[in-house]
Parts: sequence; C-alpha cells; structure tokens
Amino acid sequence: MGKTSSSSVVGKTAVITGASRGIGRATALAFSAAGARVVLTARSATPIRALADEINAAGGQAEAMPSDAGRYRGVDFVIQHALERFGTLDILINNAGMIEPIAHMADSDPDLWDKAIDTNLKGVYHGMRAALPHMGRGGTILTLSSGAAHTPLEGWSAYCAAKAGVAMLTRAAHLEEAGRGLRIMGLSPGTVATEMQVKIRASGINPVSQIDPSAHIPPEWVARTLLWMCGPDADAFLGQEVSLREADIRARVGLV
Repeated sequence: MGKTSSSSVVGKTAVITGASRGIGRATALAFSAAGARVVLTARSATPIRALADEINAAGGQAEAMPSDAGRYRGVDFVIQHALERFGTLDILINNAGMIEPIAHMADSDPDLWDKAIDTNLKGVYHGMRAALPHMGRGGTILTLSSGAAHTPLEGWSAYCAAKAGVAMLTRAAHLEEAGRGLRIMGLSPGTVATEMQVKIRASGINPVSQIDPSAHIPPEWVARTLLWMCGPDADAFLGQEVSLREADIRARVGLV
C-alpha cells in the first residue's frame, strides 16, 4: 500500500470508530495510505485486528482497540490508549452506526431502539467528550451524518432521530470549540454500498429500500472525502454538514 500525498494527515493520529467494515474500513486504509497513524475501534475485535495487521504489514502504523461506541468508558479508554501509544490525538472520525430497528414505532423493539440511540447518537457524544480535552489547535472531528437527519423516513424513527441529534451535536461542538482552533464538521454521504444498504433493501420499507444498488457510491469515495475534510480546502464548512450528493463537493474532492 503506497503512500498518497496528503500533508494534512501525515504523522497525525486518527481514531476511527466503526472501523471493522464499510466506510470505517475504507477510511482506515485511506488515512494510513496518506501517512496517518490510525487507531481502529469497533465492537467486533477480529476484523479490526486483521485490518490493523494488514496496515502494519504494508508499512503503516495501526492499533486495534475493541470498544462499544455506546459505552463512554470504553470510548475513553480507546482515546487514552491512542495518546499513550502515539503521543497525540489529532483526528476523530465518528463513524460507528446501525440502521436497526427498521420498523414502525408501534411495532418497534424498545431495547433495540435504545441500542440504536446509544450507538448512533450517544456514541458521537462519547467520542467528542473523550477526545475534545486532548485536542489542540487544528484538531479535527468528523461525524458521519445522513439525509435522515433532516427528513423523516418510514420505519427509521431511531435512525432519523439519532442523526438529527448528531447534526445538532456537530453545531454545538463547533460553537463551543471553534474559538480554540478545533475543526468540527459532519459529512452526509448519500447512499453507500455497504452492509447497511443490504439490510435496508431487504426490509422493503420506505423509498430508500427501492434504490437500485448500482446508484450507491463506494465507501472509498466517503473515505477520500473525509481525508479532504482534514485539509484547509474544507475550512469553509466548519460547523456545517458537507453533502457528498453535491457535484461541487465531488469535484473538489476529485471524485468522478
């Protein structure tokens, strides 16, 4: 895996949640290729350890730290380990997420609904809370958002509510931390060819499940956009949400 040119992340430490597959895995590979040291975390230990081994074998620097984003102590432990291992914490990618339960509210499983909020909303707060005290000027926090943050979708009450909360967390964190030079943004990627879309299509609920799979973008596009967002060209979007559906953003990132 050869290094790609991106002075914005060379020698910096990036913690990536939900790194076991999909967007998280693609992001870990992209950031490592660009010269970052990556700390990978997810509930599933085996895939992140295999990914860390893959990155290290290719000449990168990666650590795998299993953790549940929905539990603060575990997230804080990952952040502390990143600091002990690499000395700095420069980038946090809040990517961990789940789509379940896909169900009408009247039929939904309350325990699974709670778990979705723990992961999709509280997980972002946990990452921010653990990381913010240790970040200096130029530190970057990027959170995966969604069009579901702004539009209700049948069967997605937990996901929509959580993503709406995440959008406000991003704005609140920017309000509180921009004064000391921290860079905080959200990314709404559109539909991405991941396991989540397989589950959505299988549900048959709401228009998203009817989208032809060929229309989904690859997770590597999202990873490249997150990498671009760590650089100064994205400073115009601080405190905001970048939409990868927009042709101008794709052009600026260099996507076709």
